[in-house]
This record gives sequence, C-alpha cells and structure tokens, in this order.
Amino acid sequence: MTLETRNYVAGEWRAGASAIENRNPSDTADIIGQFAQADRGQVVEAIESARLAQPQWAATGPERRYDILMNIGQTLMARAGEIGQLLSREEGKPLAEGRGEVYRAGQFFTYFAAECLRQMGDVTDSVRAGVEIDITREPVGVVALITPWNFPVATPAWKIAPALAFGNAVVWKPANLTPASAVALATVLSEAGLPPGVFNMLLGPGSAVGRQLAESPNVDAISFTGSVAVGREIAALAMGSMKKMQMEMGSKNPMLIMEDCDLDLAVSHAANAAFGGTGQKCTAASRLVVHEKVHDAFVEKLTTTTRALRVGHALAEGTQIGPVVSAAQLAQNLDYVAIGRAEGAELLCGGVRVERDTDGYFMSPTILGDTRNNMRVNREEMFAPITCIIRAGDYHEALAIANDSAFGLTAGIMTRSLARANHFRRHMRAGCVMVNLPTAGTDYHVPFGGRGASSYGPREQGRYAAEFYTVVKTAYVAAGEPS
Repeated sequence: MTLETRNYVAGEWRAGASAIENRNPSDTADIIGQFAQADRGQVVEAIESARLAQPQWAATGPERRYDILMNIGQTLMARAGEIGQLLSREEGKPLAEGRGEVYRAGQFFTYFAAECLRQMGDVTDSVRAGVEIDITREPVGVVALITPWNFPVATPAWKIAPALAFGNAVVWKPANLTPASAVALATVLSEAGLPPGVFNMLLGPGSAVGRQLAESPNVDAISFTGSVAVGREIAALAMGSMKKMQMEMGSKNPMLIMEDCDLDLAVSHAANAAFGGTGQKCTAASRLVVHEKVHDAFVEKLTTTTRALRVGHALAEGTQIGPVVSAAQLAQNLDYVAIGRAEGAELLCGGVRVERDTDGYFMSPTILGDTRNNMRVNREEMFAPITCIIRAGDYHEALAIANDSAFGLTAGIMTRSLARANHFRRHMRAGCVMVNLPTAGTDYHVPFGGRGASSYGPREQGRYAAEFYTVVKTAYVAAGEPS
C-alpha cells in the first residue's frame, strides 16, 4: 500500500476521489508523490466515524490515553531525523528546522499525555444548606482541525494532542501544499493504538473539505490556523450550527529597537525573527521600529548580516534560508517588494529571485527601508522573507507605531531599561510579548494566541487548551441526611 495516495478514515487508509502532485520547492524536478483528495462522501464518512468513536474514547481511562499519547510523542522524537528530512524536502525550511519541528511536535504529545492524568475537577458547597457542587470538564465532542503548510507537523500536533487528551475525536484537514508531512504524522497516529474513528485525516482543498467541515452540524468545534480571510469565512459558516471556534490568523509583528539596546544582539534577534523559516511564520518580525539615535547603525549592521545569509536547497549543508513554499508564494512576495518601492520604500537588500543549482523558489531575504506604518507592506501580512524598517523619534512613538495595527500576535523590544521593558509588557497590545528575544519562538507548555485580527476564541497550548477542547459542567447535589 502506498500511503501517499490515501486518506485515513475510520481506522483505514482509503483512496481518494482524485489526486494531486506534490513537488519539492528546492528542486521542482523532484516529485515527492501523488496525494489523495477527499470527496464529499468521504468527509461525511470521517465525521460519522468520529461521532461513533468519540464516546468510547471519552470513556477510556486516563492511563490508557496517557500511554497512547506518550507513544506518539516518543515515536515522533525518535523519528525526528527521518520525518524532519521529509518535511524540509516538502516545505522548504532548512533541515535543522525541519528536524526541530518534528521533535517539538513529539513534545506536544508527551506534554498532553501527562495532562491526561491531571484532569481534576472542583468541589464546593452551595450557598444553600445541604447542597454540594461538583464542577467537571467534559470533551466537546467531534473536533475539526484545519492546519497550514508552514508548520505542517507542529501545528497539527498542538491541536491533535490536546483534542485527544481531553477525550475528543478528530477530523483533520491538513494543507494541500504539504501532504507528505501530513501522511507521515497520520501514519504515526494510525500505529499508536487509537480506536478506529477517533482520529481521521482528509486531504483536499479548503474550499471543499474545509467548507464542509465548517458547515456540518455533526462537528462540535473547529480549530483553524491560517489567513484572516479564510478564518472569517470559516467562522461565518461555523456559526450556522453554533460551533465552538478557535481561530489563529494573521499577524504584523513589530520589534522595537531602542537606543540603549545591545546593538549586535538586536541585529541577531531581528534577523532571526524576520528571516527564520524564510519569514513564513505567523510570529515573524516584519516591522522593525528603530529609535532614530541608532537607526543608521542598526540598518547598516542588519543589512550586512542579511546579505551574508546563505540561501539554498533546504537539505543542503550550510543553508540558512530555504526556498519559499510555492511559485504562487514567490510571485506574491516579489509583488510586495514592488508595492513597497512604489509607495516610497528603499530596497536596502534582497528582493529578487535567486538562481541555484536546482530549479527552486529561492528568494533573497529583503529589507525595505524608510517605510511608513501606513504603507501596505506594514499593514498586510506578507508571509515572506521581507522586513520593513520604520524610524521612531522616541520610545513612546515607537510603542504607538507598534500598536497601530489590526493584528496583535507577538511583539518584541530590545532595550537595557527595566522600566521600558515593564512598560512595554503592560502596554503592548499583543498576545505574546518578548523582551530582548526574537518575536518568533514560543514554548509548548504556556498559552499561545493574539488579539484583534490575529486570534479569535480560547488560547492554544499548555493548560489553557482545556478552555477550547472541553466544556464545563456544574452539578448540584442534595447531600441529604444519613439514615
């Protein structure tokens, strides 16, 4: 059996109604495989199988759930090299990042394995005499998960792991740009001992599979990570059946570079945050708000550092920046460079497609200088190896610029001032705030999410995941008198 050509439904690998070809963005001559596309009937079957299996899984003891999730996590960590290489070949991030992502996915599962054993309720007395109150959490039911291509193993892991830990059944729709990574993760789950139907995977376009999951009255909750436009469409569809929703969407993350910072550290963190993962991260720093006293020195050092970054094949030794994920993404990135220049930005470095030994979607990391916060390149999420420099006269102007956005996912500040750092932590309108750190890079045991157009619904990750994947029940019991 070739798993590449199958979906996973009701505990079995099933052929799809059609298939798509998947190619390596580092080398478009490298065909990774043909991957199944689900039809409407297969989506219905997956939802029904999840609905039938969920009560049995919810009734499964916590130790059994712990064992299964721990097995999944340990398998992913043990196979991080193998699966990470496939991920990098398919998505384009450098090999070290691909391996690291798979290992981190394993940590999500081991963390939530432990959560299986920590699910405890509360007991209290009523304000009425002789009445006791028991407060517990129950699974929300059947959960649909729609995940993006930029973290094709880690993002699904941080949704699937808590969904299973809290007793839910899952129907997962991965991104069509990274089906091989999805199949690899689904294979690990299929071999872990889950009852048939508890976990299902459906490849296919969001306009078909994703829409059907959002509309189905037999899906109780939906967790989505992707663009604002698609998130809003899914939310509108999901409201028809009053689903519980969790939406992680766009960003336009600022990093403030203050005049009292360690300039070399600021340059290192800014380059890491802006160009790591080829800038294809929702946590990337795409707005660098720089104090005018260090503006010129910072821009000079950052430009030198950026020009020295090695762009190349994701699997090649020494590559620091891999290709962007697709031809369409590359065209969009180059369009944004042109848009920025037309609005008056100065192209300080990069901004062009580069040639390598293989035919891939390689782009030089790009800095746009002399930008204003009202430019499109500073208002819209680009999801590209592009960052923009905005000059600020002082800290308060820099903070105002940073907060002037529809988004609010992550934000950072580089400063030696404790007073400024504390003020920034309190007054920056973002879900995650970093002090003397890159804007990218979050831990799996604490909540993740943003404000404004970045997020809607309960937070992801850590113990806060229970807010989405469970519902609270309050039971009142008349204690009575013993006979």
